[in-house]
Amino acid sequence: MKAMILAAGKGTRVRPLTYDLPKPMIPILGKPVMAYLIEHLEKYGIKDIMVNVSYLHEKIEDYFGEGHQFGVQIGYSFEGYTNDAGEVVPQPLGSAGGMKKIQQFGGFFDDTTIVMCGDALIDLDLKSALFEHKRKGAIASVITKEVPWDKVSSYGVVVTEKDGRIKSFQEKPAQQDALSNYASTGIYIFEPEALDLIPPNVSFDIGSDLFPLLAEKGLPFYAQTRPFNWIDIGTVADYWEVCQSVLMGEVAHLDVPGIQINEGLWVGLNTSIDWNNTRIEGPVYIGSGTRVEAGTTIIGPTWIGHGSHICSGAVVNRCVLFEYTRVLPNVSMNEKIVFKDYSVDRAGQMSHVSEVDPDAWANARDRRNKRRTATAVVTTELATEEI
Repeated sequence: MKAMILAAGKGTRVRPLTYDLPKPMIPILGKPVMAYLIEHLEKYGIKDIMVNVSYLHEKIEDYFGEGHQFGVQIGYSFEGYTNDAGEVVPQPLGSAGGMKKIQQFGGFFDDTTIVMCGDALIDLDLKSALFEHKRKGAIASVITKEVPWDKVSSYGVVVTEKDGRIKSFQEKPAQQDALSNYASTGIYIFEPEALDLIPPNVSFDIGSDLFPLLAEKGLPFYAQTRPFNWIDIGTVADYWEVCQSVLMGEVAHLDVPGIQINEGLWVGLNTSIDWNNTRIEGPVYIGSGTRVEAGTTIIGPTWIGHGSHICSGAVVNRCVLFEYTRVLPNVSMNEKIVFKDYSVDRAGQMSHVSEVDPDAWANARDRRNKRRTATAVVTTELATEEI
């Protein structure tokens, strides 16, 4: 069995995180989402993995390399071109089109292949899913989960016969038009014959193009509904919720890194915490090289990235602070994600550093005078003040 991880999209619904990161590189407990997927595949003995890349492709390739550190082999297929100015221009081919390009190039998909989106955490029993796929003689299988009806417009949904055979597929239908609330999880099992239906050299999507074609032709195309955890990072608000759940210990097999030095408090190496009038209520993770000054309050679930600086009198409540964030004195931050020049609240409302008080947050690596105008901040990690 082989694997394909879809990683070429821009992740526009997860901005600002994806301004500088491809979506599969968004961290959960300090590790990219895609790393968990690769570890899961390796656990089931799936060693040969192809990844299609496009937007910010080098960040994925530099981190994962050829996969040796994970005990697998990883290959990449870049979707794009170099223009006359020598600039690399991403040009995704769609999820199915990207697979067709790989197949045309070297015939990688010569065996049953499991396909996964690179932006979700899963604990699916792959062996059982493969067994059912083979037992039914499927050319393609879709792993599905039941979702609330008011969420169907965010997913592709399937309509099936009693035996699970898919008779129609709707890609992100409006709630009033949806014929089902069983959503595709972005996990598929394909036989090589399924790829023969994909036209070459055009943008072609699995959900909106290939699946309706399979259903229309009446081919053995099945849905599987299985009990497993599927944590999809569809939006920034989803990401905040996921981080909260993980820190609360509600997601199995995901453990907070670092050393536990107090009830609900984990720290990385060489952190500095002044406990004079400081209150920390877990679960809280404080990354390596982070300084916490006296008189601060940190309420969990909170993740503080490495190299950060929480100044005296600051209050950090249920936040996710990316690395090198300085929260300045007496600033209160509540239920925020802090990422470079941006903050996002739990509802997904985004603010830029130029829109808020520059004396709120800053780049912890910047040793210049903290009182500076927002327009002078070029490398600020974030600045936003609770109102």
